[in-house]
Amino acid sequence: MGHGHGHGHAAGRAADRRRLRWALSVTVTVLVVELFGAWVTGSLALLADAGHMATDAGAVVLALGASYVAALPGGRRSTFGYHRIEVIAAGLNGLILLVVCGYIAVSGLQRLSDPPPVEGLPLVGFALIGLAANAVSLAILSRGDRGSLNLRGAINEVMADLLGSVLAVLVGLLVWLGGWYVADPIASLVIAAMILPRAFVLIRDVARVLLEIAPAELDLDDVRHHLLHAPGVVEVHDLHAWTITSGMASLSAHVTVTDDALATRGVGEILDALDECMTTHFAVEHTTFQVEPVSHRAHEDLGALHEQR
Repeated sequence: MGHGHGHGHAAGRAADRRRLRWALSVTVTVLVVELFGAWVTGSLALLADAGHMATDAGAVVLALGASYVAALPGGRRSTFGYHRIEVIAAGLNGLILLVVCGYIAVSGLQRLSDPPPVEGLPLVGFALIGLAANAVSLAILSRGDRGSLNLRGAINEVMADLLGSVLAVLVGLLVWLGGWYVADPIASLVIAAMILPRAFVLIRDVARVLLEIAPAELDLDDVRHHLLHAPGVVEVHDLHAWTITSGMASLSAHVTVTDDALATRGVGEILDALDECMTTHFAVEHTTFQVEPVSHRAHEDLGALHEQR
């Protein structure tokens, strides 16, 4: 048996946590400002943006807590540690986005037929504050590991907030300059439409990890082809690939090797070649290989025959 491991996640998580803390501080501040602004102006678009900011703050808290838990060492039975906590947190973020999207859509449709008056100029001011703050949060989070589902969940929500603030500014201008109150519920529906696809994409990616589907960027036929070109390898079977957490792909395989290669090179050299192949060509560092001599193939075939019976 042979294996390789990657240990570059701890430093990345620490940096992500710093970014999440900064983003949380900015988000909570803007949330208070926008709630006050929605109360002053009566704007549904600003209230929708504030509501999404509230879920955004909760999502960042969730992502931050998940990052701390994922860094804990594994126990006797949790042999992979708690990395999947980050994936579960990302899935919860996606579900929260769907709930917010539904609320905004229902409220917007109810206001379309009889839109209430909205204070345009104050709405522009409050929305500009939210826009600036969301831009700062997005810039902070975007410097982190974009491959992390946990961080991506937080980035998606801040991006939705940023776009919502842009729409709120436009609504304020339309109401202030033209008295077009129906722009407010229309903008809230547009915000809902922007949130929906991002929520589905995030939930889809989380489902792929939890269902242990092979990473999309990893072509298993190509992997098999490369492994078959390792010294002495004549067959690769029981090939499995999955994702433990974002950016941490794992792979296992049974590799049949000629008896001559085992005698001349030894298992250690063959394993080194297999690990180097996966690291160099596919950037997969967490691998497990079971090396089997060709003379063992008859035993494998006999076992498979018994299982069929």
